[in-house]
Amino acid sequence: MRRRDLLGLLGTLPLLATPPKRKLSVFTKHLQFLQGEALADAIANMGFEGADIALRKGGNIEPENAKTQFPALVKALRARNVDVPMVTSGIVDADTPLAEQTIALLHDLGIKHYRWGGFRYDYAKPLQPQLDALKPRVEKLATLNRKYGVTAIYHTHSGLNQVGANIWDIYEVVRPFDPAEVAINYDIGHATVEGGFGGWINSFHVASKHIRGIALKDFIWTRDPKSDAPRPKWCPVGEGQVQFPLFFDMMSKSGFDGPLQVHYEYSLGGAESGRTAITIPQEQVFAAMKKDLAAFRNWMR
Repeated sequence: MRRRDLLGLLGTLPLLATPPKRKLSVFTKHLQFLQGEALADAIANMGFEGADIALRKGGNIEPENAKTQFPALVKALRARNVDVPMVTSGIVDADTPLAEQTIALLHDLGIKHYRWGGFRYDYAKPLQPQLDALKPRVEKLATLNRKYGVTAIYHTHSGLNQVGANIWDIYEVVRPFDPAEVAINYDIGHATVEGGFGGWINSFHVASKHIRGIALKDFIWTRDPKSDAPRPKWCPVGEGQVQFPLFFDMMSKSGFDGPLQVHYEYSLGGAESGRTAITIPQEQVFAAMKKDLAAFRNWMR
């Protein structure tokens, strides 16, 4: 090989070795003290590349107001180079009020994903028949999503009665269907609560082909002051139990390319719970969000 050709090849190596930048979206539940242009400004100024809009009852946009209010917010965000890869909806199944109207609006706006979910167990009855009974409901939703070319991603929580807490159960429900239509929104914080040593690793590997969204948060273990039972307490990222460097390595190797959402469930003057009036300065909320965002970028780099 001629020296000139070799130098030319070496010059391309840094580009080949640099992974594509993944977009990080903020879950706007934590910014419900802002609206419209002010909300779009804050998201852009903090440096997020995307926004997961709470389009649900009590969210940034009420479902019945979506047709008139949501397009303007999407336009304001995109004007600031902030993508809207998904929304968090109140859709449980195809029969949820305004479900098809919401899904059709997402299609019209070019938004490919929405968060759905909310199935719960009745512990007074066997669990397997309850999971089996969910599949016809999921099939109906999958058919609706196919019509509009969007993907429903089921958000995984932790705790009692929650279908999807251990991931394996909701994977069994969605596995028969095309993951482009119904899939999983894997919350690594909740997954670590439920499987802190190796369970979350196993659940991610099992469900990875049906994981089309990932939510990011961290927690520490604490004690309930009344019962003294162990319980998770959300905290800034890097201060808790979630093994983010290992998780991001697994995520990258899995080929995941869906929306990544950053959640802020630790104490932020009410912003953590979606309050429209907060008890601390806005700048304090923004600083906390930017700090977590920088930590995620560093790990992902």
